[in-house]
Amino acid sequence: MPWNEHGLSQAEAASRLQTYGPNALDQQEQRGFWRTCIGILTEPMFLLLLGAAGIYLLLGDVREGMVLAVFAMFSIGLVIVQERRSERALDALRSLSSPLARVMRDGHVVQIDASEVVPGDTLLLAEGERIAADARVRKASDLAVDESLLTGESVPVRKQASAEDAPATPATPGGDDQPFVFAGTLIVTGHGMAEVTTTGIHSQIGQIGSTLASIAPEDTLLQRVVKKFVRWFSLGAVVISACLVLWYGLQRGEWMQGVLSGIAVAMSMLPEEFPMALTVFLALGAWRLAQGKVLVRRPAVIETLGAATMLCVDKTGTLTENRMRVSVLFANGQFIDIDKAAKTLPEEAHRVLEYALLASRRKGVDPMDQAVVELGERTLASTEHLHPSWTLEEEYELTPQLLAMSRAWVRDDGTFAVGAKGAPEAIANLCHMDATATAQLLAQVQQLAARGLRVIAVASSSQTHPDETPPDEQHDYEFAFEGLIGLADPLRETVAPAVTLAHTAGIKVAMITGDYPATALAIAQEAGIATAAGVLTGSEIEAMDEAALIKALRDVRVFARVMPAQKLRLVETLKRMGEVVAMTGDGVNDAPALKAAHIGIAMGARGTDVARAAATVVLLDEDFSRIVGGVHMGRRIFENLRKVMTYIVAIHVPIAGLALLPLLMGLPPLLLPMHVALLEMLIDPMCSIAFESIPPDDDLMQRPPRPAADLIIGKALLLQGALDGAVALGATLLTYWYSLRSGMAEDMARTLAIVCLMAANIALVMVTSHKNPSLRTLAKMSKPFWIILGTATVLIALAITVPVSRELLRFSPPPLSDTLLAIALGFISVTLIGKVRRFP
Repeated sequence: MPWNEHGLSQAEAASRLQTYGPNALDQQEQRGFWRTCIGILTEPMFLLLLGAAGIYLLLGDVREGMVLAVFAMFSIGLVIVQERRSERALDALRSLSSPLARVMRDGHVVQIDASEVVPGDTLLLAEGERIAADARVRKASDLAVDESLLTGESVPVRKQASAEDAPATPATPGGDDQPFVFAGTLIVTGHGMAEVTTTGIHSQIGQIGSTLASIAPEDTLLQRVVKKFVRWFSLGAVVISACLVLWYGLQRGEWMQGVLSGIAVAMSMLPEEFPMALTVFLALGAWRLAQGKVLVRRPAVIETLGAATMLCVDKTGTLTENRMRVSVLFANGQFIDIDKAAKTLPEEAHRVLEYALLASRRKGVDPMDQAVVELGERTLASTEHLHPSWTLEEEYELTPQLLAMSRAWVRDDGTFAVGAKGAPEAIANLCHMDATATAQLLAQVQQLAARGLRVIAVASSSQTHPDETPPDEQHDYEFAFEGLIGLADPLRETVAPAVTLAHTAGIKVAMITGDYPATALAIAQEAGIATAAGVLTGSEIEAMDEAALIKALRDVRVFARVMPAQKLRLVETLKRMGEVVAMTGDGVNDAPALKAAHIGIAMGARGTDVARAAATVVLLDEDFSRIVGGVHMGRRIFENLRKVMTYIVAIHVPIAGLALLPLLMGLPPLLLPMHVALLEMLIDPMCSIAFESIPPDDDLMQRPPRPAADLIIGKALLLQGALDGAVALGATLLTYWYSLRSGMAEDMARTLAIVCLMAANIALVMVTSHKNPSLRTLAKMSKPFWIILGTATVLIALAITVPVSRELLRFSPPPLSDTLLAIALGFISVTLIGKVRRFP
């Protein structure tokens, strides 16, 4: 079937997708159900539960052994639910971050998931994109591809359009001037169109068996800190438990009871909630960020988001809507306001639009091209200035050295017409303007830029001899200046409030753009970005030494005419000044700056694959307010992680103390393994669900950014948790000791102590999750907290009142007055210490 430039129809594409299957390599799930189960079976807490159940069975206490076995099964189910919830959140993120492809469907450019590309599709190829499938090049303009993924050769290879007699089967990757491109390879320069030949496992990369998307997970700094913390606690648990078993056996001669008490102490000291809470918080935190259109590619960036002190953002598409329209034309010495002009533009404007159209890609995705094409086709339709019969002969790309592009067209008589557009300075250079003419041009540009318009200049050239060939460079043409085009790109409505919020949060906002200085200042002023220090241009940055640049960066927040290399220098200098830098970018050349920034933010729609690969964050809808929202969410996640870590430390102090201290004091054991297991089942969901859903503090975005060096588990937080837990331990131990001293039966005293501990636990959640705990704080607690609290209360009530469970857990219903006193003691004591102590 001959190739059709307009692509497949949607119906044909759907049919081929059914026939050929998705364009994806076979990938296994990152962590399946059975792998999750196997991982749980090796967890120390589970093994301790099984060990305790086995000892009860050896002692002939079948019922208590079975209770512990049931607790072990319940523990497995709880962990599976939590881990699968995290995996589902990660799966959702993976689907959001799946690669995209631009194809022609029904004659229109559409962006689809790369897995939906089918053989016969017309792929659009552009610089910075990864190719979605093996394909035959049908059109190429300065197209070069990095095929090192398949060949190991880092030097890009040229591509040319396919000849009619090209072989049907693609050749081997590598080598210049082949008419084939391959899935997974990267377009370094140029653009073109290609017809898809093979997809999925039938492509070159599929045959090799590479799996680009599966990257071995690597522990972050936070995960390493938590694992180290858990190892030290576990080591302490083993040593103390072993000593307790020896002491119990040698002192009392009750070795089996000593082993059970040792297991209870070990279970109470093991902080297995730390890694679970971390996993759940990071996975669900990343999922919450994605709901706010901020895709986090690496979990560690969640820590950094809340510490950002400087947001460096592009103007176009981030602060503005990236919905450009031609607002003003400058032609033949006069400004023509498009909005106020009659339906038919004056003849002076026709020639400017004619050559601007010749210099633009009709089906391109660049907003400026689209704006020029829309106005040109609408206003020139009934004139002689549209040339549908002309064919494109040569295209000259925009380069960092010359910010202009030209396209040479073959007229019907065989001669050439050339249209050029680009930065006014570059067009002045192409037209060989003298200093006076250039100054006059820039004065006219300044008038448009002061209105917040983005300004491009247009020039024309021609070759009148049919036998001439296009020259190699744009400078070889004799260009004539035609006019200026002023494009309006309105500021997003959400930007000004977001900038104000960022400033309130102590975050500085800088705008870095390639646009004209006056335009940059006008947009910055409208957005609320500081403009008092003026604007710094790329050429000025280039001329400054390090000391001068640092001095300028203390005040300047608007940067114009900035090239990617200068953007990288700005990032590195800001980092040396102690700033935590978030930087946005979308192009191939932005990748170094994105990688150098603490938080690299790539644009989701217009960003290149290279930029997205270098970034740690992808902004899905390219709205600046999403970045500020991401900072807010990052702060919330970090704060909630700190709160839950403090709570875990706090709650383990009374559990460990109650398992150990009564024995050392000569009292009957208070907590046996089954009691510890019961308490752990109530603590785990409190950690991973209730704390994760705690709403942010009202003043979260009124605080300055936290120092980047702050650890999530610092000495102050450890001391705070230990003190809160010590008060809960003291209240519970006092309840147990006093009840026994008053002649109360051991089981009844244990029941009162457990009730006191549960009340203290509620207070611990309250004082670790809020700055000023009080009874009003309970009204602010999240819905999951109340569900977990209600469930825990019902379970404890059933355990105390139902005869079978009461006998198994060695409980006895105490008098109501004593129960209320135990609740009051546990809750009030922890609440009071929460109100009088605060650590930074």
